[in-house]
Amino acid sequence: MLLRNLLGLVATATTALSASLQKVNDFGNNPTKIYMYIYVPDKVAAKPAVIVALHPCGGTAQGWYSGTKLPSYADQNGFILIYPGTPNQSNCWDVQSVASLTHGQGGDALGIVNMVNYTLAKYNGDRERVYVMGSSSGGMMTNVMAGSYPDVFEAGAAYSGVAHACFAGSPTATPFGANQTCAQGLQHTPEQWGAFVHNSYPGYTGRRPRMQIYHGLADTLVRPQAAYEALKQWSNVLGLPLSKNVTGVPSAAYTQMIYGDGTKLQGFFGQGVGHTAPVNEQLMLKFFGILS
Repeated sequence: MLLRNLLGLVATATTALSASLQKVNDFGNNPTKIYMYIYVPDKVAAKPAVIVALHPCGGTAQGWYSGTKLPSYADQNGFILIYPGTPNQSNCWDVQSVASLTHGQGGDALGIVNMVNYTLAKYNGDRERVYVMGSSSGGMMTNVMAGSYPDVFEAGAAYSGVAHACFAGSPTATPFGANQTCAQGLQHTPEQWGAFVHNSYPGYTGRRPRMQIYHGLADTLVRPQAAYEALKQWSNVLGLPLSKNVTGVPSAAYTQMIYGDGTKLQGFFGQGVGHTAPVNEQLMLKFFGILS
């Protein structure tokens, strides 16, 4: 009898812990036919934060779900994860089209925003706590989302990406494309980079997303200069000068760049780190404000 009761308790616990990655087929306007997957933990916060997690080039939503520890943090803290997926451009994000680079005009960017709106409505999410992160092509798209939809995202974290609109006008943004000028470290002045962001949403005067930029100094696919250019861009947009460098954060290989007081813009460069920079969930979630 005791054994039977124990087995029953185990079965009940297994049934209760049923959270898994689920596909959502109808989330609203989806101009580029991208996919939506969502992870909703068993214990959702009363008004949960939402994080959009964007896979790298050649990746999938399912692969990126398994690629970081974010789901376990969601279980512990009650936030919701959206995992978009793209079947287009060799599974690379649309970071170059006029549509994605213009607020409300379409592209992958609008599809992703509609995933956010669907999630906020369905799960009573907190509109003031919507975040975006991604690696490689997903890091590039993170900067695009922050630039084109500053009214949607509170903060972003881009790993091994490029500045918003860096690939503008290029036919594709894949490693196989003929135009790799952006990924090799295309340079503009801070004012020029800032103008790309402002021109993506003309007339917008609201708050801008806080940003973290991570990059490996040994990255030969997306050169480290690309991350310095992204920091120039957000420094201009946020009106924050570089205030100091801190060595050894988050580990001995890294140098942290602090802009202003560090609450709105940070950069991280890893010595000997290639493509792509590892995701630091704890540091990122603290910056977002999800972890204390």
